[in-house]
Amino acid sequence: MAMTYQRNVARFADTVGIEEAETFLAWLHDHPKAKLDLTDCTHIHAAQLQVLMASRLPIAKWPRDIALTAWLKSALS
Repeated sequence: MAMTYQRNVARFADTVGIEEAETFLAWLHDHPKAKLDLTDCTHIHAAQLQVLMASRLPIAKWPRDIALTAWLKSALS
């Protein structure tokens, strides 16, 4: 599973696809103080990126992949 949830932390791992975007959005609605851990994420589908952009969710940990981190920071700023 590419996404896991613990209390107020969502974790993305490997490739996060479109199929989990609606569930992620619902979880965010129920967890307004949530944070995101992208440490193990290697790819984010555009639908998930749109959810992140709209929610302005704080990123607790950025991906290990330097190129992905740079791209996400640019997109989310």
